[in-house]
Amino acid sequence: MKRGDVAELAGSCGLGAWTAFGVLTMVVIGHDGAPLFTDGDLLTWSVGHRPDVAVAFTRGLTATGTGVIPYVLAALAGIIVGRTLRQRALAAALCLACLGTGQILRYAVMALVARPRPPRTDWQTHASGWAFPSGHATTAALATGLLIIAVLVRSPRGKTPLALVIGIWGALVGLTRIYLGVHWFTDVVGGWLFALGWLGVCLCAVAWWLPERWAPDMKEEDAVHDAKGPMASADDRTDTAREQRETHAPDHPGRRGRSRPA
Repeated sequence: MKRGDVAELAGSCGLGAWTAFGVLTMVVIGHDGAPLFTDGDLLTWSVGHRPDVAVAFTRGLTATGTGVIPYVLAALAGIIVGRTLRQRALAAALCLACLGTGQILRYAVMALVARPRPPRTDWQTHASGWAFPSGHATTAALATGLLIIAVLVRSPRGKTPLALVIGIWGALVGLTRIYLGVHWFTDVVGGWLFALGWLGVCLCAVAWWLPERWAPDMKEEDAVHDAKGPMASADDRTDTAREQRETHAPDHPGRRGRSRPA
Protein backbone atom coordinates (compact mmCIF):
# COMPACT_ATOMS: atom_id res chain seq x y z
CA MET A 1 0.00 0.00 0.00
CA LYS A 2 1.32 3.44 -0.93
CA ARG A 3 2.11 5.95 1.77
CA GLY A 4 -0.59 8.30 0.51
CA ASP A 5 -3.16 5.52 0.78
CA VAL A 6 -1.98 4.71 4.30
CA ALA A 7 -2.29 8.34 5.32
CA GLU A 8 -5.77 8.62 3.83
CA LEU A 9 -6.99 5.41 5.48
CA ALA A 10 -5.51 6.30 8.87
CA GLY A 11 -6.90 9.81 8.70
CA SER A 12 -10.37 8.56 7.79
CA CYS A 13 -10.37 6.01 10.64
CA GLY A 14 -9.10 8.61 13.09
CA LEU A 15 -11.69 11.17 12.02
CA GLY A 16 -14.50 8.64 12.27
CA ALA A 17 -13.41 7.48 15.74
CA TRP A 18 -13.06 10.99 17.08
CA THR A 19 -16.43 11.96 15.62
CA ALA A 20 -18.02 9.07 17.51
CA PHE A 21 -16.04 10.03 20.61
CA GLY A 22 -17.25 13.62 20.34
CA VAL A 23 -20.88 12.49 20.10
CA LEU A 24 -20.48 10.19 23.11
CA THR A 25 -18.80 12.98 25.08
CA MET A 26 -21.67 15.35 24.35
CA VAL A 27 -24.17 12.72 25.48
CA VAL A 28 -22.23 12.16 28.73
CA ILE A 29 -22.10 15.89 29.40
CA GLY A 30 -25.75 16.29 28.49
CA HIS A 31 -26.75 13.69 31.12
CA ASP A 32 -24.48 15.28 33.79
CA GLY A 33 -22.34 12.15 33.95
CA ALA A 34 -25.20 9.85 34.88
CA PRO A 35 -25.09 6.19 33.73
CA LEU A 36 -26.03 5.66 30.07
CA PHE A 37 -27.39 2.80 27.99
CA THR A 38 -26.31 -0.46 29.66
CA ASP A 39 -23.95 1.13 32.23
CA GLY A 40 -26.07 0.26 35.23
CA ASP A 41 -26.96 -3.25 34.06
CA LEU A 42 -23.34 -4.23 33.42
CA LEU A 43 -22.22 -2.88 36.78
CA THR A 44 -25.02 -4.81 38.53
CA TRP A 45 -24.00 -8.01 36.73
CA SER A 46 -20.34 -7.48 37.67
CA VAL A 47 -21.15 -6.98 41.34
CA GLY A 48 -23.17 -10.20 41.38
CA HIS A 49 -20.46 -12.33 39.70
CA ARG A 50 -17.25 -11.82 41.64
CA PRO A 51 -15.67 -15.05 42.91
CA ASP A 52 -12.34 -14.50 44.65
CA VAL A 53 -10.31 -16.20 41.90
CA ALA A 54 -11.87 -14.06 39.19
CA VAL A 55 -11.31 -10.86 41.16
CA ALA A 56 -7.65 -11.73 41.78
CA PHE A 57 -7.08 -12.57 38.10
CA THR A 58 -8.85 -9.40 36.97
CA ARG A 59 -6.79 -7.24 39.31
CA GLY A 60 -3.59 -8.70 37.87
CA LEU A 61 -4.77 -8.16 34.31
CA THR A 62 -5.92 -4.60 34.92
CA ALA A 63 -2.49 -3.76 36.38
CA THR A 64 -0.89 -4.42 32.98
CA GLY A 65 -2.85 -1.52 31.47
CA THR A 66 -1.04 1.20 33.38
CA GLY A 67 2.41 2.16 34.60
CA VAL A 68 5.54 1.08 32.77
CA ILE A 69 4.14 -1.91 30.88
CA PRO A 70 2.27 0.02 28.12
CA TYR A 71 5.36 2.17 27.52
CA VAL A 72 7.54 -0.92 27.23
CA LEU A 73 5.09 -2.34 24.69
CA ALA A 74 5.09 0.94 22.76
CA ALA A 75 8.90 0.94 22.61
CA LEU A 76 8.80 -2.72 21.52
CA ALA A 77 6.50 -1.74 18.66
CA GLY A 78 9.09 0.75 17.45
CA ILE A 79 11.86 -1.83 17.68
CA ILE A 80 9.80 -4.27 15.62
CA VAL A 81 9.08 -1.71 12.90
CA GLY A 82 12.66 -0.50 12.41
CA ARG A 83 15.24 -2.35 10.36
CA THR A 84 18.45 -0.59 11.35
CA LEU A 85 19.48 0.58 14.82
CA ARG A 86 18.83 4.20 13.89
CA GLN A 87 15.38 3.39 12.53
CA ARG A 88 14.46 1.43 15.63
CA ALA A 89 15.50 4.28 17.90
CA LEU A 90 13.42 6.78 15.92
CA ALA A 91 10.41 4.46 15.67
CA ALA A 92 10.52 3.72 19.41
CA ALA A 93 10.70 7.44 20.17
CA LEU A 94 7.71 8.13 17.91
CA CYS A 95 5.66 5.35 19.53
CA LEU A 96 6.47 6.61 23.02
CA ALA A 97 5.58 10.15 21.95
CA CYS A 98 2.25 8.90 20.57
CA LEU A 99 1.42 7.15 23.83
CA GLY A 100 2.62 9.97 26.09
CA THR A 101 0.89 12.74 24.15
CA GLY A 102 -2.29 10.69 24.02
CA GLN A 103 -2.19 10.43 27.80
CA ILE A 104 -1.87 14.20 28.16
CA LEU A 105 -4.81 14.81 25.85
CA ARG A 106 -6.90 12.23 27.70
CA TYR A 107 -6.21 13.92 31.03
CA ALA A 108 -7.37 17.22 29.56
CA VAL A 109 -10.63 15.69 28.29
CA MET A 110 -11.17 13.86 31.59
CA ALA A 111 -10.82 17.09 33.56
CA LEU A 112 -13.19 18.96 31.25
CA VAL A 113 -15.93 16.30 31.35
CA ALA A 114 -15.50 15.57 35.09
CA ARG A 115 -17.72 12.49 35.12
CA PRO A 116 -18.11 10.77 38.51
CA ARG A 117 -17.16 7.13 38.89
CA PRO A 118 -19.60 4.39 39.96
CA PRO A 119 -20.39 4.17 43.70
CA ARG A 120 -17.28 3.44 45.76
CA THR A 121 -19.04 0.59 47.54
CA ASP A 122 -18.87 -1.39 44.27
CA TRP A 123 -15.14 -0.96 43.77
CA GLN A 124 -12.81 -3.96 43.91
CA THR A 125 -9.57 -2.07 43.20
CA HIS A 126 -8.02 1.33 43.71
CA ALA A 127 -8.92 4.17 41.35
CA SER A 128 -8.42 7.93 41.24
CA GLY A 129 -9.55 10.88 39.18
CA TRP A 130 -12.61 11.27 37.02
CA ALA A 131 -14.18 8.45 35.03
CA PHE A 132 -14.49 9.51 31.36
CA PRO A 133 -12.64 8.36 29.32
CA SER A 134 -11.14 5.35 31.08
CA GLY A 135 -7.38 5.73 31.49
CA HIS A 136 -6.62 2.02 31.51
CA ALA A 137 -8.78 1.40 28.45
CA THR A 138 -7.16 4.29 26.56
CA THR A 139 -3.58 3.38 27.49
CA ALA A 140 -3.98 -0.32 26.72
CA ALA A 141 -5.74 0.44 23.42
CA LEU A 142 -2.93 2.79 22.34
CA ALA A 143 -0.25 0.23 23.17
CA THR A 144 -2.29 -2.49 21.48
CA GLY A 145 -2.76 -0.43 18.32
CA LEU A 146 0.94 0.39 18.06
CA LEU A 147 1.92 -3.27 18.50
CA ILE A 148 -0.64 -4.51 15.97
CA ILE A 149 0.52 -1.94 13.39
CA ALA A 150 4.12 -3.02 13.94
CA VAL A 151 3.25 -6.69 13.52
CA LEU A 152 1.26 -6.04 10.34
CA VAL A 153 4.01 -3.86 8.85
CA ARG A 154 6.69 -6.47 9.38
CA SER A 155 4.34 -9.29 8.24
CA PRO A 156 5.92 -12.17 10.16
CA ARG A 157 4.56 -15.67 9.94
CA GLY A 158 1.44 -16.07 12.02
CA LYS A 159 0.78 -12.35 12.11
CA THR A 160 -3.01 -12.76 12.29
CA PRO A 161 -3.07 -14.93 15.46
CA LEU A 162 -0.46 -12.69 17.07
CA ALA A 163 -2.42 -9.53 16.26
CA LEU A 164 -5.56 -11.21 17.60
CA VAL A 165 -3.89 -12.08 20.91
CA ILE A 166 -2.63 -8.52 21.29
CA GLY A 167 -6.08 -7.15 20.51
CA ILE A 168 -7.74 -9.45 23.04
CA TRP A 169 -5.35 -8.27 25.74
CA GLY A 170 -6.15 -4.63 25.02
CA ALA A 171 -9.91 -5.26 25.06
CA LEU A 172 -9.77 -7.30 28.29
CA VAL A 173 -7.86 -4.58 30.12
CA GLY A 174 -10.70 -2.18 29.37
CA LEU A 175 -13.37 -4.67 30.39
CA THR A 176 -11.65 -5.34 33.73
CA ARG A 177 -12.41 -1.75 34.73
CA ILE A 178 -16.13 -2.47 34.43
CA TYR A 179 -15.86 -5.80 36.24
CA LEU A 180 -13.97 -4.21 39.13
CA GLY A 181 -16.60 -1.48 39.40
CA VAL A 182 -14.39 1.57 38.89
CA HIS A 183 -15.72 2.59 35.45
CA TRP A 184 -18.97 2.66 33.55
CA PHE A 185 -19.17 0.78 30.26
CA THR A 186 -19.36 4.06 28.31
CA ASP A 187 -16.13 5.21 30.01
CA VAL A 188 -14.35 2.23 28.48
CA VAL A 189 -15.97 2.73 25.05
CA GLY A 190 -14.89 6.37 25.21
CA GLY A 191 -11.31 5.28 25.94
CA TRP A 192 -11.31 2.90 22.97
CA LEU A 193 -12.69 5.55 20.60
CA PHE A 194 -10.23 8.16 21.84
CA ALA A 195 -7.30 5.78 21.37
CA LEU A 196 -8.38 4.81 17.86
CA GLY A 197 -8.78 8.44 16.89
CA TRP A 198 -5.37 9.42 18.23
CA LEU A 199 -3.68 6.43 16.58
CA GLY A 200 -5.23 7.47 13.27
CA VAL A 201 -3.87 11.00 13.63
CA CYS A 202 -0.37 9.78 14.54
CA LEU A 203 -0.20 7.20 11.74
CA CYS A 204 -1.48 9.74 9.21
CA ALA A 205 1.17 12.25 10.29
CA VAL A 206 3.95 9.66 10.09
CA ALA A 207 2.83 8.47 6.65
CA TRP A 208 2.82 12.02 5.29
CA TRP A 209 5.91 13.54 6.86
CA LEU A 210 8.30 10.72 7.64
CA PRO A 211 11.25 10.82 5.18
CA GLU A 212 11.15 8.16 2.48
CA ARG A 213 14.27 6.40 3.75
CA TRP A 214 12.49 5.72 7.05
CA ALA A 215 9.41 4.20 5.40
CA PRO A 216 8.45 0.75 6.76
CA ASP A 217 8.39 -0.77 3.27
CA MET A 218 12.04 0.15 2.62
CA LYS A 219 13.88 -2.60 0.82
CA GLU A 220 16.91 -4.30 2.24
CA GLU A 221 19.23 -2.80 -0.34
CA ASP A 222 17.98 0.66 0.60
CA ALA A 223 18.79 -0.06 4.21
CA VAL A 224 22.34 -1.06 3.23
CA HIS A 225 22.67 2.07 1.13
CA ASP A 226 21.46 4.20 4.03
CA ALA A 227 23.95 2.55 6.36
CA LYS A 228 26.89 3.05 3.98
CA GLY A 229 26.11 6.69 3.35
CA PRO A 230 27.54 8.73 0.43
CA MET A 231 30.24 6.14 -0.35
CA ALA A 232 27.51 3.73 -1.41
CA SER A 233 26.60 5.91 -4.39
CA ALA A 234 29.94 5.51 -6.16
CA ASP A 235 29.96 1.77 -5.54
CA ASP A 236 26.42 1.41 -6.84
CA ARG A 237 27.27 3.38 -9.99
CA THR A 238 30.33 1.21 -10.56
CA ASP A 239 28.28 -1.97 -10.18
CA THR A 240 25.65 -0.62 -12.55
CA ALA A 241 28.23 0.30 -15.19
CA ARG A 242 29.84 -3.12 -14.91
CA GLU A 243 26.48 -4.81 -15.41
CA GLN A 244 25.79 -2.67 -18.48
CA ARG A 245 29.16 -3.60 -20.03
CA GLU A 246 28.50 -7.27 -19.42
CA THR A 247 25.01 -6.96 -20.89
CA HIS A 248 26.34 -5.31 -24.08
CA ALA A 249 29.33 -7.61 -24.51
CA PRO A 250 29.83 -8.97 -28.06
CA ASP A 251 28.14 -12.27 -28.83
CA HIS A 252 31.36 -13.74 -30.35
CA PRO A 253 34.22 -14.06 -27.84
CA GLY A 254 36.77 -13.84 -30.65
CA ARG A 255 35.77 -10.35 -31.64
CA ARG A 256 37.28 -7.51 -29.63
CA GLY A 257 36.41 -3.87 -29.42
CA ARG A 258 33.45 -2.18 -30.98
CA SER A 259 31.88 -3.55 -34.14
CA ARG A 260 32.60 -1.36 -37.19
CA PRO A 261 30.47 -1.05 -40.25
CA ALA A 262 31.77 -2.97 -43.28
